[in-house]
Amino acid sequence: MVLQWSRTLGQMYRVGRQKKSEVVRDVYSFWFQSISRVPSFEVPIAPGSTRKSYAAKSEGQALEQLVNLNKMFRAKPRSLALPPGSSKRINEPNYEGIRRFILRLMLFYSKQSTSIRAANVIYRRVISQVDKPSVYDVLCLEKTFRTTFSMLMLYMWLCLRRLKVEGKEGVELGQYVYEIYNHDLEMRVSKAGVNLLLSKWMRELEKVFYGNIVAYDTAMLPEAKPDELQNAIWKNVFSDDGSPTYDATALPAVLAFSRYVRRECTCLSLTDKESMFSGNFMFTPLENPNV
Repeated sequence: MVLQWSRTLGQMYRVGRQKKSEVVRDVYSFWFQSISRVPSFEVPIAPGSTRKSYAAKSEGQALEQLVNLNKMFRAKPRSLALPPGSSKRINEPNYEGIRRFILRLMLFYSKQSTSIRAANVIYRRVISQVDKPSVYDVLCLEKTFRTTFSMLMLYMWLCLRRLKVEGKEGVELGQYVYEIYNHDLEMRVSKAGVNLLLSKWMRELEKVFYGNIVAYDTAMLPEAKPDELQNAIWKNVFSDDGSPTYDATALPAVLAFSRYVRRECTCLSLTDKESMFSGNFMFTPLENPNV
């Protein structure tokens, strides 16, 4: 398999894609390192290890960041539903008269059409969080294809996990959200320069997605070890190579983000069904020092 993808990479260079080479290498590197990531064991800490994203900060900045991370994401969970008067709410169009009649004939108000519109709004909430530069700044992560894909999977898991609680109706809506995510991911991979064997790439990335879902679900089980979610987040988000060995300088961010994810799960559980199904909720911003 490695040999096969190495040959594919060589073909990409030969067809004149040098200007995208760095992004392409990032995508390929991520794929090789992610397929087998289902962390379920204790992770040792390597005190002498370093990360270039942390090393790039000055000592003062690093200390300030450490203090902030240790204080963050400890507030009491609350519903993520947007209040009725919020300018960020996206409501279903309510047409009247002949226009409404015509739209009904065109199945605009059918269950499927309504679900697709709601799924689009839900996915926009995911994207609005994942594409924020501040998310990566707070956690001292480099914004690459790999880290963006890791964040996409995590926030998709948060949404799908909450929707599944609502039974068959939630699972069906979650499927529409997943299909929109899959299309967006295909566009992102294509923009990264991976145009050869794209369908095969997408199948492999789908395996990575479900591997991550299993890892996060397992970490949230009542019988899971206390540090299991922390280990999953380290391997799937922070680790450059999928290594089970922690980077000591990254540990405060891993612990902080683990607190954030646990808290966000509780916040979503407090968010009412109508807000979830309409997409009228907002994830907690990571840059907020009071959460």
